[in-house]
Amino acid sequence: MHILIDFGYTWPWTHGHLVIAAIAVPACWLAWKRHWHWLIIALTGAVACWSLAAFMVVQFVFRFNDVPPLPTRAFLASGPAKVLDLGAGSGRSSIMVLAERPNTTLVALDNFSATYIRDHGAAKTLANFRAAGVERRASVQTADMRDLPFPDGSFDAIVSAYAIDHLNREGIRKTLGEAARVLKPRGEFLLEVMNPDGWMRFVWGPVVLHGARPDRMKERWTSLIQEAGFEVRESGTQPMTLYLLAIKR
Repeated sequence: MHILIDFGYTWPWTHGHLVIAAIAVPACWLAWKRHWHWLIIALTGAVACWSLAAFMVVQFVFRFNDVPPLPTRAFLASGPAKVLDLGAGSGRSSIMVLAERPNTTLVALDNFSATYIRDHGAAKTLANFRAAGVERRASVQTADMRDLPFPDGSFDAIVSAYAIDHLNREGIRKTLGEAARVLKPRGEFLLEVMNPDGWMRFVWGPVVLHGARPDRMKERWTSLIQEAGFEVRESGTQPMTLYLLAIKR
């Protein structure tokens, strides 16, 4: 599903590689034209090729400004549900769920503090819901996901994409504990986190700061989720992403 919505991701993440290309391409051409040392030509050429290729990966593989598909068809396959989106940001993961599960309603929760989203706030998220045509089934709540303002057992399911992994270890444990608290028994939890795989390392290299090696990510997050009272039913990877589908025990 491709909807033209302004998720607001700032240009360093969506178009930053073009700045590098704008420097490397002319530099490579100048080095070749003036017959500089072949190492200079090779180096500037390699940087130019990498920056252009990385830009293409961001645009056509990561696709930050598109609504992604659900990573697993098993999530909410059983019917209507009231869903909580933890760290909803500008609504990308919320619209993902609402678009593919038309019988659901959703509360999008965030503290709207992310600096990598332009004009980050409830107004932007609501505008995106209207643009996607899901505003009647969605609401926005401003709150901290480490201290949720909901009674126990308020939701049938929770989704969280690229949000909990921005917290420190204590914050992750608090958030997962709160997720378990506000879920009904046997409620579903779909968690997506950044995975420093080959795609991500190619695009951002040393900027990737999401901790564990890819081969340890599943083990780490499975352990944290189980500690919070969940049973992991399914896991998998997509470019830049590790997902886990869990059930509250």
